[in-house]
Amino acid sequence: MMIKKLQKPAKLHPGDKIAAITLSWGGAGALPYRYEIGKKRLEDIFGLKVVETKHALKDPDWIYNNPKARANDLMEAFADKSIKGIFAMIGGDESIRLLPYIDYSIIEKNPKIFMGYSDSTVTHLMCYKAGLSSFYGPCIMVDFAENIEMFPYCIQSIRQVLFGNTQSKEILPNKDGWTTEFLDWFNPDNQQIKRQLQPAKPWQYIQGKGSVQGHLLGGCLDSFLHINGTSLWPTLDQWQDAVLFIETSERGMEIDRFIDHLRNLGAQNILAVLKAILFGRPGGPINPDQFILYDQGLIKVCKEFGRVDLPIVTHMDFGHTDPKFILPYGLQVEIDCDQKRVVFLEDAIH
Repeated sequence: MMIKKLQKPAKLHPGDKIAAITLSWGGAGALPYRYEIGKKRLEDIFGLKVVETKHALKDPDWIYNNPKARANDLMEAFADKSIKGIFAMIGGDESIRLLPYIDYSIIEKNPKIFMGYSDSTVTHLMCYKAGLSSFYGPCIMVDFAENIEMFPYCIQSIRQVLFGNTQSKEILPNKDGWTTEFLDWFNPDNQQIKRQLQPAKPWQYIQGKGSVQGHLLGGCLDSFLHINGTSLWPTLDQWQDAVLFIETSERGMEIDRFIDHLRNLGAQNILAVLKAILFGRPGGPINPDQFILYDQGLIKVCKEFGRVDLPIVTHMDFGHTDPKFILPYGLQVEIDCDQKRVVFLEDAIH
C-alpha cells in the first residue's frame, strides 16, 4: 500500500504570528512568569509575534475539566489564516481526552507548523492522521524559558528546521553538555540558577551496519500507552520503512517498563518493518551510568524479534533532555552507521 506523502507547512519568517496553546497540563495558568519568559524570547530572539489561544492561560483545574475547549483552541488556531505556527506551552499526561473533538479536515485544509514534545505526541499523531508533517521539539515553558538563557544548540535547530532549509543537512550532536536537572519552577528564584550540565558524549551507534533511509515516526513512549489501539495509532503500512524515534519522560521510565514497551512494538510486527531506531537520552532522574541498561534492552528485544540487523542510535539530543534538536514527522532521513551520521534528506518546510 502506498502511503500518502505528508503536507509540509510553510517556513517561519520574523514577524509571523504564533499561537501559544495549552493542550495538556495548565502550566501557563499556574506559572505565568515562566510562560512570559518563553514568550519574550520567542519575540526577541526569533522576531515572532506570540498570541495566546482563548483558553491557554486558564488555571490547571479548569484546563483539566475542559478537554473540548482545549480541542476547540487547536481547531481555531489551525483555521486562523493569520497564525503561521502553533507551539505547545508544555506537555502533561491526558491530552488524549481531546480525541473525540478533533476535526481532521480543518488540519488538512490549513497546514501550518505545530511543535511540542512529550504528551504533544498525541497532537502530532492527530496531525499525522490529517496528513500534516509536524515537529517534535521545544515547548514554550521548557526550552524557550530555560533558566538564565536558551541553549544555543536549541536556537540553532529552530532556525535550521523552522526558518531555513534542511535539505542534505546533517543533525550534529550537541557538544556543549546536557542536562535533565530538575529545579522547581514553583520557586521563582530558581529561574536565576543555571542548570548543571553533564559532559557531552557521542551518540552511540549500538547496532547495525552500512546506511539506511526512512521516514521519521515516533514520540514519547509514555504517551504511546494512551495512543496504542486508538484511531491515532499508525497502521503497519505507515510503520513500513520508518525510522522510529522514541524517548522517555521526566518521570524516569524503569528499564523493565521500557522493555515492555519495546516488546509491544515487536508483537505488533512494527520492529519487523522498521529501517532504524533513534533513542533520545533517557529522561528524568536516571543516573547516566544506567543508560547502558537501555541500550542493552534495545539490543535484547530486537534480538528476540529477529532484528539483529536493525540500526540503533542512542543517547541522542531530543525529548526530555536539554538542549534538544527538532524531528519533523514523515521527513526522510539517512542513518549511516559506518560514518556515524544522521542526515535530513529533504526540506522540512516550504
